[in-house]
Amino acid sequence: MSDQERLLLTAARFRVVEIGQRLEDGSIHTRQVVRHPGAVVILPMVDEDHVCLIRSFRPAVNETLLELPAGTLEPPDSPLETAHRELREETGYVAREMKPLHTFYLSPGILDERMHAFVASDLTSHNPEREPGELIENQVVAWSEAMRMLRDGEIRDAKTITTLLLYDQQRR
Repeated sequence: MSDQERLLLTAARFRVVEIGQRLEDGSIHTRQVVRHPGAVVILPMVDEDHVCLIRSFRPAVNETLLELPAGTLEPPDSPLETAHRELREETGYVAREMKPLHTFYLSPGILDERMHAFVASDLTSHNPEREPGELIENQVVAWSEAMRMLRDGEIRDAKTITTLLLYDQQRR
């Protein structure tokens, strides 16, 4: 990793920079990297055998995807605070218990976004507080149905696939 970065773009939630990577022969290879503050993904367990997924329209792929609720960190909020906020905003659920599950990178070839996965349980239902433009619909399904949807390719979102598989492994 180089200590020099050149700013190419500043957007609302991320920056794009160009970095120089020194190779063994002493030459510099440049790469463009997306700098992101990080995010959370929440697995809301409605009860022992049911999970709340969301259907969310994603303009970047022009599709409605089946996924877990998630959101970008807004410093100085911690990942835990962000997980509680995003769960309430996107699903309307409030969790009495929010346990860390895992932390992972989504696409480290171009993006430094670190995803913090949490399992939310002991939920109470309230009205969602969705942001303008968020086209989201809750879908509560049995755990076995979520696993079937994953196997059959109905769930195609990486953070959701990763989190569901991690939790499924833990449940066994």
